[in-house]
Amino acid sequence: MDSATLYSIGELSRRTGLSVRTIRFYSDANVVMPAGRSPAGYRLYDIDAVPRLELISTLRELGINLATVQRVLNRELSLSHVLSAHAEAVDAQIRMLRQRRSVLRAAARLGSSLQETRLMHRLVKSSAAERHRLVDDFLAGTFGTEGADANAVAMVRAATPDLPEDPSVEQVAAWVELTELIGDEDFRARMRRAAAVQAGGQALGIGSEADDELTEYTRCRISEARSSGIDPLDDEATPVVEDLVQRFAEALGRIPDAEFRDWLAGQWEVAHDPRVEQYWRLVWVVNGWQVVPELIPGYAWLVRALRRDS
Repeated sequence: MDSATLYSIGELSRRTGLSVRTIRFYSDANVVMPAGRSPAGYRLYDIDAVPRLELISTLRELGINLATVQRVLNRELSLSHVLSAHAEAVDAQIRMLRQRRSVLRAAARLGSSLQETRLMHRLVKSSAAERHRLVDDFLAGTFGTEGADANAVAMVRAATPDLPEDPSVEQVAAWVELTELIGDEDFRARMRRAAAVQAGGQALGIGSEADDELTEYTRCRISEARSSGIDPLDDEATPVVEDLVQRFAEALGRIPDAEFRDWLAGQWEVAHDPRVEQYWRLVWVVNGWQVVPELIPGYAWLVRALRRDS
C-alpha cells in the first residue's frame, strides 16, 4: 500500500482532535487497527480510521462502554439499538438524580434530622410495587374487616396515592407524611368511619332527614364565613351557627338546645375528621392533582364554632 495514503498517529490526532495517547490506547485495544507500518516501524492508518475514531469518541462521551462500542463497529449491534438502550439508561439515572434532589430539598425545607432524611430517601427510592404494597396494606388494615362498607373501599381505592418517579419537593414531603399517617391505627379507625359516611353522600343521622337543599345551604354559609375570615371562636360566628342549628333542629324535629348542638358537632366530627381531610389533601398533592380548598368541606370550622361554649 502506498504510504502517501496513510496517516501517522500524529496526523490522525490533528484530524480528529484526539490525543496521540488516546489513539494509541484504542489501537492497542484493537478498536482501531493500523493499516500498516512505516519503514521505521510506526503505525499508519488509512482514511477510514478518521470517521471510526470520531464515532468511538462520540459514543464514549455519551457514556457507552468500549466493549459495546467495539460491537457496534463490528456490526454485531446496531447503532440505533445501542443509542436507544443507552437513552433509557440515562433516563433512569436522571429520574434517580431528580429523586435525590427532591429528597435533599424536602429534608432541608423540613429541617429533617439525618435519621429522618434516611427514612425519606428510603421511602422515595422504593419501587412502585413496594409503594403499592404499602397502600394495599393500609386498605386491608382499614377496610379488611368483615362488614366493611364496599362503597367506602371503592371510593378510597379510586384515589390511591401513587408517587411519580420524578416527584417534586412538595410530593416528597406529602408522601412521607402520608406514609406516617396511614400506618397509624387511630387514623385508620377514623378513616373507616369517615369514609363510610362520605361514600354514602350523607352525614350519619343528619343526612337521613335533612334534604340536599339544607346540606348545600350549610356548605355555602360555612364557605362564606371562612372566606370572610370569621374565626369560629369569635362572636361573629354566632349568627351563622344559630341559623344552622335552628334550621337543622326544624328539619330533624329536635329542640335547638345545648344537647342538640353537641350532637350536631359529633355528627360532623365523624363525617369530616380533620385527619381524614389531611389524608385527602396529601393524596391530591402526591398524585399531582390540583388542590382546590373549597372542595374539602369546612365542617371543621362549624364543629369548632358549635363547641365554643361547651
